[in-house]
Amino acid sequence: MPEPTVKSVAIEDVLTNISGKHRPTAIRNNECVWCKDADTNFRDALSRKEYTISGMCQTCQDKVYGVSDE
Repeated sequence: MPEPTVKSVAIEDVLTNISGKHRPTAIRNNECVWCKDADTNFRDALSRKEYTISGMCQTCQDKVYGVSDE
């Protein structure tokens, strides 16, 4: 089970208000905070690490950050 990165309570409250989902709980349940999908198959270690920071699945990361050819 992935462990979410530690953020201040104030930051977690803001993120929960924006997404409607508590980021640490979503990550521990292998869910995406944006699309609520349970698909946590990541393309690489960097994307997996980003999930512990943002709580976004690979599809949502690709939508936000774009897809690299590297």
